[in-house]
Amino acid sequence: MTAEDQHRPVLLAEAVEALNVRESGLYVDGTFGRGGHAAAIVDRLGPAGRLWALDRDPQAITAAQERFGDDPRVRIHHGTFAGMPDLLHAEGVEAVDGVLLDLGVSSPQIDDAQRGFSFRHDGPLDMRLDTSSGPTATEWLARVEEGEIVRVLREYGEERFAKRIARNLVRAREDDRLPQTTAALADLVAAAVPFPDRHKHPATRTFQALRIAVNGELDALRVCLGTLRDRLAVRGRLVVISFHSLEDRMVKRFIRDAGERRDLPPEIPVVPDGLKAWLRPVGKAVRASEDETRGNPRARSAVMRVAERLP
Repeated sequence: MTAEDQHRPVLLAEAVEALNVRESGLYVDGTFGRGGHAAAIVDRLGPAGRLWALDRDPQAITAAQERFGDDPRVRIHHGTFAGMPDLLHAEGVEAVDGVLLDLGVSSPQIDDAQRGFSFRHDGPLDMRLDTSSGPTATEWLARVEEGEIVRVLREYGEERFAKRIARNLVRAREDDRLPQTTAALADLVAAAVPFPDRHKHPATRTFQALRIAVNGELDALRVCLGTLRDRLAVRGRLVVISFHSLEDRMVKRFIRDAGERRDLPPEIPVVPDGLKAWLRPVGKAVRASEDETRGNPRARSAVMRVAERLP
């Protein structure tokens, strides 16, 4: 079974429909993964259409090159979507007709024990989306202060036992027993959680929080959203699929704020461009159907939000 077979893109039809793909348009898939969404976009492009496929994961880039390397309509770039504006500027691209962000991690990443994303598969405690750069989760834990670990677990994992877990991690570090594998971290967290949820492993929130921190995921999303005003063409679409409440709240607030016109004193008759509404939400938040979640349980937490650039 190939990685493409293992990974089922979430909200595939809904996301591509929301992009409102035009045959001659220019689109950015900021999270290629294994190419499910990208392939559906390319199917709607004509000879003049273009797709920029970005991903931080070198394995995803390899998959993209194998799948679309011979398609002149597809440009492939190894990097985070936070760097998208600089990339487009370097290529002389002023604006794009649509941006798709499918946040989180893909099934091939979760199921590969060597990546360290899941405690269900024992392996090195890595957790990097880009395995070619940056500190691993073990290296991150080895250098941050206890207070920072508490903050990350609380903010990114919404972990109520953050202090207990952080204290156990620091003690293990002081005793030269800092976890080097996913199983070791899961055991340490489980020992620190006095009242685990009945239907969730006690390490679930910790793994999620550490992954977000190690990869700077929320910072990358914030940077990317903050640059769209200058890069999204009029009537261009932004489509974001989130799997975490913090990501979804950030996207929701961004669309809301970009869609508000700021009130000005009556003596200022013309609204400056910087204060005009420039996005409008398209429909309500979309969730995966029962049929999709039945076949792909990982789609259960997905939330898709769509917005369109105003003139």
